[in-house]
Amino acid sequence: MNLSLTDTSTLRGAGTVLLPGDPGYEAATVPWNLAVVQRPAAVAVPRSTDEVARVVRAATGLGMRVAPQSTGHGAAMLANRSLADAVLVRMHELTGVTIDPAARTARVVGGTLWRDVVTAAAAHGLAALHGSAGDVAVAGYALGGGLSFYGRAHGLASSHVRAVELVTADGGLIRASAEEHSDLFWALRGGGGGNFGVVVAVEIDLIPVADVVGGMLLWDLSRAREVTRAWARWTADLPESATTSLRYLRFPPDPAMPPFLSGRSLVVIDGAILEDDERAAELLAPLRSLDPEIDTFARIPAAGLVDVHMDPPGPVPAVSDHAMLADLPDAAIEALLAVAGPDVDIPLMAAELRHLGGALARPNRGALTLLDGAFALFAVSATPTPELAAAGEAVTRSIASALAPWTSGSTFLNFAEREIDPRTAFDDADWARLVEVRRSVDPTGVFAAAHAIDPRR
Repeated sequence: MNLSLTDTSTLRGAGTVLLPGDPGYEAATVPWNLAVVQRPAAVAVPRSTDEVARVVRAATGLGMRVAPQSTGHGAAMLANRSLADAVLVRMHELTGVTIDPAARTARVVGGTLWRDVVTAAAAHGLAALHGSAGDVAVAGYALGGGLSFYGRAHGLASSHVRAVELVTADGGLIRASAEEHSDLFWALRGGGGGNFGVVVAVEIDLIPVADVVGGMLLWDLSRAREVTRAWARWTADLPESATTSLRYLRFPPDPAMPPFLSGRSLVVIDGAILEDDERAAELLAPLRSLDPEIDTFARIPAAGLVDVHMDPPGPVPAVSDHAMLADLPDAAIEALLAVAGPDVDIPLMAAELRHLGGALARPNRGALTLLDGAFALFAVSATPTPELAAAGEAVTRSIASALAPWTSGSTFLNFAEREIDPRTAFDDADWARLVEVRRSVDPTGVFAAAHAIDPRR
């Protein structure tokens, strides 16, 4: 989009707005996934709600779209669609968290990361339904559904959202809750925020958890068949108090890594168990009988759970694929081993299965009512070079394809980083309702989101 001098003056007058060629523009457009290149017409880095509103009004006045983004996890779909007529609104400078210990709630501003919320809540003996990485922003995760290691006991993070404050297409600030703008509130909880406005704050419920039995069990990848089959049997009768994942991990040699990871291929089970020590030990006994090389499961402060999954500590270039599995029979395990097991030479960083069910399978009142599947598959490959990018694309697709016979037919948008039809995350009636809410809130299609709720679909 060619902006005139008057246009650029209008945008710059709205706040901290950077244009191509400006110092800081390139850095401000870089998302968490370093393999993604974003080239918006302009990028705004607001530091107040008022500045967000001014930017939206300036952009819409010029006939531009607005693309809200916090950390840029899941940015690939947005970047694949041209941002040449859009202002990318990066929220990482608009942060803050306030805990109400009596109400057991947190008000989380704009682009605040989970690690900050987890730390603040822990000071009051409380915990949040955060994800497996502390450097993910709260708003995008929670409004996209939010799958936590507390999930089987407490459900989706979106069902624990009490209110959302957002700047809408006319530049106005509204608060959506069960009592105010209730249709929009329904849509935001699972439908994501980027389709409806720029989210400047969310209020979430906290849970009274000060400590938890959490950790990991680790084996060499040569044990993958035995361990995966045992884990699948173990999850079949597991109480909702336990939420775990199983991953096949491959690490390059790196002296900066702990020796037990550097240059190794591993199978890891990790997660959390909301039980007393004795009951947790009983539940873990079948897995511990497999003689893991490392066993870190122990009672830890709730804030420590954010580090258990060993997600990358900072941005990386990567590609991924995802599927929801209805079941995990032996045939599915064999299919997974055939494409990602110890006998396959691939550059994959992780092939992960998250155990679902429990409260995650019970309907709630948001747009994403539940997760339709027994397990969520997420395959990710690091792509530091073009050659590895091509290999990573191929291997992540091959893993999802290999498990296609056991899929439920649905998707989980928080895990979907390729272009997909977002209707597959919702039933037909909920999708139709989402489209109507989008029309009512953003009738001219101002907002650009990674998973677009497009009335034309």
